[in-house]
Amino acid sequence: MAASHVPITTTTSRCHPQTARGRHLFEIPGYSLHKGLDTDKFIRSATFTVGGYDWCIWYVPEEDDEYIAVYLVLVTTDAEVRALFEFRLFDPLTGKSSRLRRGRNLKPETFNGYNPSWGHEQFKKKRKLEASKFLRDDRIVIKCDVTVILGTPVPQSEIMCDIQVPPSNLADDLAELLEDEKRADVIFKVKGETFRAHKFVLALRSPVFEAELYGAMREKKRIRVKGMQPAVFKALLRFIYTDSLPDMDDLDGGEKEEMIKHLLVAADRYAMERMKLVCESILCKQLDVESVANTLTLADQNHCTKLKDACIEFINSSDTKRTEDVLATQGYEHLKRACPTLVMDIWERSAKSRKI
Repeated sequence: MAASHVPITTTTSRCHPQTARGRHLFEIPGYSLHKGLDTDKFIRSATFTVGGYDWCIWYVPEEDDEYIAVYLVLVTTDAEVRALFEFRLFDPLTGKSSRLRRGRNLKPETFNGYNPSWGHEQFKKKRKLEASKFLRDDRIVIKCDVTVILGTPVPQSEIMCDIQVPPSNLADDLAELLEDEKRADVIFKVKGETFRAHKFVLALRSPVFEAELYGAMREKKRIRVKGMQPAVFKALLRFIYTDSLPDMDDLDGGEKEEMIKHLLVAADRYAMERMKLVCESILCKQLDVESVANTLTLADQNHCTKLKDACIEFINSSDTKRTEDVLATQGYEHLKRACPTLVMDIWERSAKSRKI
């Protein structure tokens, strides 16, 4: 038998690296009091244990004039440890964390007596930190997630391994593109405030922006936006870049509802259908006797079919007391004067539902 026809026995193996994960929250009160420390001075966290090894965090408030720095430090002596780590700022009030920094480590680093610490010299710009919600009452909290790789890895050529794929950070990257204004090629003026953006991103997400920026306004570098508040336009841009609305934790219930209504109008104006549905969903869950008539008017004016149907169903409830309360509101009185055809639609649907 020729050698080329000899059966080949194939074997495979698979490794499942054992890991240990841990998280440490390092609270640093008196943020302003640490300003002006020497560049070689750091503030040390308490020691914590992950994977059987002791660790701590170094916070360097004056790494340079522009940035603060953070480092993960192996405290255990006479050891060599491979570990992944992620640093974020953390807001205990809301439970939210900052975005992962660009250029973060996606592969394990080796901690030992020669290199006991790894971290980020440019973790966060001071001016951005001090303008953010992560500085509250002159205090910051640093969150550090540590994954320790246990055991000795098998050479890659000898096994078939699962490759860990990190979660997508596309939304974070686009948010940073908008925030840092890199390569922006169009400027919007909204009631005295200036916003820089990227034509291709706007055109990709909104057919209205596409028609404006690559049609009638192709040659314009500055565009004035009328009939919209700066905060609303800023939130619109954020949704265009990240597909999510901004946090509104600093607004009370009424202010938040008004902002969502303004965003719905903006979404309709720029044909942002998903953003409009997000706003409709929020307003639908907030319907009550006092607001339903005004919300119905808004839905009708901005082509929000689902929200309009929800408002009419709310008014035509089997709860007659609720219907009577709605009819007694100023919002319903305004609806009768401003949109009589809409009132007819309400009662036509009511009559049909009774027949059924």
